[in-house]
Amino acid sequence: MTQKEMIVYCLSKPGTFLDYPFGPETAVIKVKAEHSAARIFAQFFSLKGRPKVTFYCDRETGEFYRSVFPDAVTRGYHCPPVQQPYFNTVDLLSDLPDKELLEMIDHAYAAAVKKLPKKHRQELNDIKI
Repeated sequence: MTQKEMIVYCLSKPGTFLDYPFGPETAVIKVKAEHSAARIFAQFFSLKGRPKVTFYCDRETGEFYRSVFPDAVTRGYHCPPVQQPYFNTVDLLSDLPDKELLEMIDHAYAAAVKKLPKKHRQELNDIKI
């Protein structure tokens, strides 16, 4: 799965939008419900010439993916140590199956939405198809 395909998949989720808060080289996908602060759930960037993506996750899911795919998934590369357990960085040149990437995107989105206020989570549920 290409980075572009992953971004398109991320943007197909309700309330998502593309942003570049860290500069033009880092595509950030956020979710926002009406009148709420946006939550980042995916960040696409390049590190030493290799395409990477960092996904938001809960601690247990993050540990699971790091243990099952140690050559492809690491703790959040650019995050402060206290936040690292809640982010996984994936090497997009690894042989991680597309199915796993899609599951990681779905989990990242759900984890970010879960952190929104209840009212705003409901707004997103109301616009799901």
